[in-house]
Amino acid sequence: MMLGVGKMKKMSVLAALLLASIGVAAAQPLATATVAYSEVAQTYRAEGLVEATRQTTVAAQISGRVKAVLFEVGDKVKAGQVILRIDEREAEQALAGSQGQLAQAQANLQNAKVSLERAKVMFVQKFISQAALDKAQADFDMAAGQAAASRAGASQASLSQGYTTVTAPYGGVVAARLVEVGESVMPGKPLMTGFDASEMRVMVSIPQYQLDAIGKNPQVLVEIPTQNRVIKAASVTVQPLADSRTHGTQVRVNLPANQAGVYPGMFVRAQFVLGKTKKLLIPASAVLRRSEVVAVYVVDAKGGTQLRQVRLGESSEADVVEVLAGLTAGEQVATEPVKAGMTSRVSP
Repeated sequence: MMLGVGKMKKMSVLAALLLASIGVAAAQPLATATVAYSEVAQTYRAEGLVEATRQTTVAAQISGRVKAVLFEVGDKVKAGQVILRIDEREAEQALAGSQGQLAQAQANLQNAKVSLERAKVMFVQKFISQAALDKAQADFDMAAGQAAASRAGASQASLSQGYTTVTAPYGGVVAARLVEVGESVMPGKPLMTGFDASEMRVMVSIPQYQLDAIGKNPQVLVEIPTQNRVIKAASVTVQPLADSRTHGTQVRVNLPANQAGVYPGMFVRAQFVLGKTKKLLIPASAVLRRSEVVAVYVVDAKGGTQLRQVRLGESSEADVVEVLAGLTAGEQVATEPVKAGMTSRVSP
């Protein structure tokens, strides 16, 4: 089917514009970098998981029915803020009963005190015997003991009434809600789990042969692969205990405070800096990744470019990568591979 004259002219214009843009791009020199050996940190990598330094499961301390749950999973909570309420009627009745017993015990104590004072006067005047005085003293001591017990019971009942209001022990984020409104709970029943999002750490297992080097070089970089992010650790603690099965030792890597986007359970890699070594490096921006193909554009002395597949290693630096095969020191690589691909040509 023949195309119309208008359509053919439009396609010709588009083709001309495309060729012109390619010509302009070709006229501009490519930005390049020299493949060279550089001294970088020698590291040992270990996989680990992020965990919260402070993570708490709040449990019920009295029996009762859940009256209200004020926060959901993911909500931020301030220290001392009420997160859950338990029906207080049963606790109030127990407190009222304890206070009544305390009032009765105090009245008995006052009566026994008056009787003891009277008995002492009558004994001096020889109106009663020593046995009667001893009985008055024993009654007073018993009343004092009952009053102390009632006072302790009232204090415990008052404390239990306070347990109907569950508060956050510290500021953090709700990780799990374990009860529903209307559910009956007993002492020890888990209610809610939360963690302090401002303090995180990474736990990794290190083989024994690496412990000495790690102990001398406590610098650690924590890589988060899902975020393409590297965090420098604040401190490192080697636990003085090895696993009897794996013979590995747990190392605690504390992260700087308030790391946004980091939460418990995340997979990370800890890079322990053991020293310095020389590696063949190129800028990370020069690497072209297409599916399983990893390549760079090599630029020769005449400006010609050639796509070459390479094998890369690991590096502790974020902006450079190690080259294991495919390049030699002194060669030039294009730092803008997409642009190099548009102007790709081989020198005559």
